[in-house]
Amino acid sequence: MTERDEHIKMILAVIPEKPGCYQYFDEKGTIIYVGKAKNLKRRVSSYFNKEHDSNKTRVLVKQIRDIKYIVVNTEEDALLLENNLIKQYRPRYNVLLKDDKTYPSIVVKNEYFPRVYQTRNIVRDGSQYYGPYPSVFTARVMLQMLKELYPIRTCKYPLTPEAIARGQFKVCLEYHIKRCKGPCEGLQSLEEYQQNMAEVKEILKGNISQISKHLYEQMQTLAAELRFEEAQAIKEKYEVIENYRSKSTVVPPLLHNIDVFSLIEDEHSAYVNYLHIGNGAIVQAYTFEYKKRLDETKEELLGLGIVEMRARFKSTAREIIVPFELDLPLANVSLVVPQRGDKKKLLDLSEMNAKQFKIDKLKKAEKLNPEQRTTRLLKEIQETLHLDRLPVQIECFDNSNIQGSDPVAACVVFKMGKPSKADYRKYNIRTVVGPDDYASMKEVVRRRYQRAIEEQTPLPDLIITDGGKGQMEVVRSVVEDELGLRIPIAGLAKDGHHRTAELLFGFPPEPIGMRMDSPLFHLLTRMQDEVHRFAITFHKDKRSKGQVKSELDAIKGIGEKTKVVLLRRFKSLKRIREASFDELKAVIGEAKARTLQEGLNTK
Repeated sequence: MTERDEHIKMILAVIPEKPGCYQYFDEKGTIIYVGKAKNLKRRVSSYFNKEHDSNKTRVLVKQIRDIKYIVVNTEEDALLLENNLIKQYRPRYNVLLKDDKTYPSIVVKNEYFPRVYQTRNIVRDGSQYYGPYPSVFTARVMLQMLKELYPIRTCKYPLTPEAIARGQFKVCLEYHIKRCKGPCEGLQSLEEYQQNMAEVKEILKGNISQISKHLYEQMQTLAAELRFEEAQAIKEKYEVIENYRSKSTVVPPLLHNIDVFSLIEDEHSAYVNYLHIGNGAIVQAYTFEYKKRLDETKEELLGLGIVEMRARFKSTAREIIVPFELDLPLANVSLVVPQRGDKKKLLDLSEMNAKQFKIDKLKKAEKLNPEQRTTRLLKEIQETLHLDRLPVQIECFDNSNIQGSDPVAACVVFKMGKPSKADYRKYNIRTVVGPDDYASMKEVVRRRYQRAIEEQTPLPDLIITDGGKGQMEVVRSVVEDELGLRIPIAGLAKDGHHRTAELLFGFPPEPIGMRMDSPLFHLLTRMQDEVHRFAITFHKDKRSKGQVKSELDAIKGIGEKTKVVLLRRFKSLKRIREASFDELKAVIGEAKARTLQEGLNTK
């Protein structure tokens, strides 16, 4: 496998299953293709895991030397971002629109009685623009909904107070079919119209909860009055509002020449993401890593990143969006820490890409060195439980019995997070009569670690009990009080549905906060499941052997050799019971067959 193939394979192994845009680079570092995907991993992988019919696609794949991607929130965002990136870089293998059209927006025109309509042209005249929308159809659906909700004028009359007062205009058909209230003739007040516009702007911003609530209440009132046709009309509007996502998170069109920076850090590194916004589009996106050398503050690290990226990309933006206050001496530049609105959404998008970069880097490292993941999880256990050393060797105990019969116990050993089956041990309970889990656990732990002391074998770095506070105390009393050892003890407790619910540690034991979907929790529950499986298997084997022994060996005239012959032929005691006299006679002879049947029937 070539170095190029290894590099591509590593990227495909960690690319996320999220919507976004991907970029292919050739050997010169030039972008040769930009694409969008609902699922980045599935889409990008499809280029490399099958033979393509198209010759152009085969040529493209051969030229790919590197892959980069930007994650976004929705597929629509990916569509808009793809359009922006294609226009910015004009990749060789992408189709470019010759008319260079942009995506449509909806404008609330800066007029005395504002019009609301769809446009592709952004004019900086004080009007407010919303979008861009991923398709003309989407924008039209929104406009249609607004027109059904509010009587908005559609005429192009230059309405001014003076012109209206002179009676310069006449109402049109829209007024007569009740889609407009005739502001051109002064039949609708400016205050009422502006109130409608305020609600229209809220819907276009995506703040639709109050409008939705009002429509719902209106629908319920009409239904209570048995005005079902009117209620149905309101219901249709309500459903449109509820189901429609009116605003794209990929940049409002009036945001121009803005830099966005975010920072994510861990113990050893800091990850800085940079987005550049131009004409309402993300035109540059880049994430890089700083290796920490000293105790640099997050302010120092972000400041270094801002200076580096602005110089590298020759940015002249006079506004920089950052996640926290920063003292950065840049001339004619303002730093903004947004708390809400469009700029906060841009900051969130930048942080999402920084986090994804960190996750992908960690996955790459763990793919190259699987031991690194195990060491990280053990380090996490050490930090979570405040242990003195890394828990290289972990031992887990469990009991198994049915109403006190055939009591057994098991101990499993994990070394560096992996089962060490050569060190597994089974125990027959010798000193306990009846179903007493605590006494059984005491006996087993005592036998285990007394022998370890005598034979000077390695002691565990952590003991995990399959049970709650009671089991932990039993283990502690033997390990510390009787044997004088200092070994950390934890417990995995189950809930009412017999599912592992929490990790307990300390004396008195306290729950340790841990996400149930975390890799650490999965590792601990795997240990618990393994010791439970091992104990149950041992108990089943012992019980099965005990049944055969107690029932066949108790019959006079049936010796060990006869029992072996019977089990080889019939496989189990149940089948021996079900066998006919003639079948038994054919295997062990008439006399022994009669003796066997009489003994089993008597029993």
